[in-house]
Amino acid sequence: MKPVAEALSADFGILEPFQTKASIDGQIEELRQQLISNADLPAVLIGHSWGAWLVFLFASRYPALVKKLILVGSGSFENKYNQNLMEIRVQRLNKGDRADAEALMVQLSNENSDVKVLERFGKLMTMADSYDYLPDLDCSVVLNLAIHTSVWKEAAQLRDTGELVGCASKIKCPVVAFHGDYDSHPMVGVEQPLSERLSDFKMVKLAKCGHTPWNEKYAREEFFRLLKFELE
Repeated sequence: MKPVAEALSADFGILEPFQTKASIDGQIEELRQQLISNADLPAVLIGHSWGAWLVFLFASRYPALVKKLILVGSGSFENKYNQNLMEIRVQRLNKGDRADAEALMVQLSNENSDVKVLERFGKLMTMADSYDYLPDLDCSVVLNLAIHTSVWKEAAQLRDTGELVGCASKIKCPVVAFHGDYDSHPMVGVEQPLSERLSDFKMVKLAKCGHTPWNEKYAREEFFRLLKFELE
């Protein structure tokens, strides 16, 4: 989220915490220490994709530290909305990329997989998840396959058992979700579960937008306008 942090830093005090722990509990406690040491609390937390789940879990554990949650491109909070996620993604690719994606999924399930496989798969999924992507705005990220594998296994279990969405009962702050209408992660999987469980929830729908709004040609400007409005 470096481009988001940089864009917002002109008007707001911004932290861009990096998580280095290989467990969800570890990342939550790491984030707590980062905020206590560096932030004016309570803070507004913005999380993208897995980060949306992380800040949601964090706010349920430490509600006094969070003023507001902003979830961007969050994954579905219940597995029933996710049944055809990978099918949608793969079908959006051309024939050659589709074959690559299917082969890479097999490799990622292998214990001997390496980070290059994850990088290649991530690039293909970015293509599938985007409406009109602006690659020149992309920024390089050093991936860690061990952390990804460990944390995602835990996260999927929390979602599948209902523990993830159940955390809504402990969240006291307003929650705003930004979601692109072309994001392969279904919007209804965020809007429906959270609107039923949170007393102060708002869904902001972005047109002609995929999973990463700040890298979308048609949605970027509107995303930042609305995001700044929520921060103000």
